[in-house]
Order: sequence, then C-alpha cells, then structure tokens
Amino acid sequence: MKENVNSLLIVARKNSFSDTIINLLKDKNDPIKLVESISEARRELIDNDYDLMIISSPLPDEFGINFAIDAGYKYKMGIILFVKNELYDEVYDKTYDYGILTVSRPTSANIIIQSVKLLESSIIRERKLVEKPMGIKDKLEEIRLINNAKLLLIKHLHMSEDEAHKHIEKRAMFIRKTKIYVAKEIISKYKEAK
Repeated sequence: MKENVNSLLIVARKNSFSDTIINLLKDKNDPIKLVESISEARRELIDNDYDLMIISSPLPDEFGINFAIDAGYKYKMGIILFVKNELYDEVYDKTYDYGILTVSRPTSANIIIQSVKLLESSIIRERKLVEKPMGIKDKLEEIRLINNAKLLLIKHLHMSEDEAHKHIEKRAMFIRKTKIYVAKEIISKYKEAK
C-alpha cells in the first residue's frame, strides 16, 4: 500500500511554468497552494504544514537559495528548487548538503513528475526511520518483561537463568505464541499467587 504525501506549497511567479506544475500534480488530490514570493511563503509556512515545497527561482523578493536552506532546517518537508540551466551547477553545489533537490529549467513534464515522486519516496522513508525508535522501545519492553518473567521463575521454581530462558522459549513454541505473551502469562500467574 502506498503512503500518501499530502500537501504541496509552490513558490513561483504565476506563469506557464507554475501552471504546468499545478496541472501535472492536481490529479493527486492533494492540496496545492501557490504563492508568488518568498515573503508570502514564509507567512504560509508559519500558518500551515506542508510535505513538499517547490521553489521556482528567481522570485521577486529573493533568489530562493537561502530560503530553501532555511526552510529545510526549520520544517520537515521535501524541497525542490528549480533554477535556470546556466545556474544549475553553482546552485546545486550550495544546496546539495542540505538535502534540497535542485533541478535545471527548462525541463520536461516527466522530470517534474519524477522529481516529485523521488522526493515523496524520500519523505516516506524518512518518516519510517523516525518511527523505528518506537520499535526499539517495544524491543526494550519485551526484554524487560522476559527478564522479569525469568526472575520469577528463578525465585519460585529455583531455575537457573538459562533454564528459565529455555522454559519461556519452549512454552512459546508449544502454545504457538510469542515469548512476550509467555512472559506476561508468567508474570500474571505469580502476581495472582501473592
């Protein structure tokens, strides 16, 4: 199942290029907002969260490089910066280390769509990496429960730690449940016995 990246802020002058981007991406059924200056974009980012931002430079009040870098630090979003072909190498060198995807203009519809899809997939990957510490917390909780169950087996049944560990593993295999299920079962049993 594909995860959705929901909202897009386009920072560009209202022209054929911004119209092309909007027309290419409007079928995604995700909210798209167009602002025509960096100052408007700054205000918009204060009020709303966006997953993606496309900047087509230059803009009336600023070129866009510094804004892209600042936004990359402050907000958790993917950023594509479109620049004139003759400026591409210089801008790429300045933005690469900040995770900003720089694309030269003029470009094709396929490149625009591929750039957005690439950025969406990197956002989804980043979200999953951020979620991983929860998995670590779950693993630590599992270890804690299993260790508590082993301590109860050692105390009440006079098993060694190795015997207690094997007992939990065998019981889990026998009843076709997880070790954490068996650990909770043991803990519950000895709590009731008090």
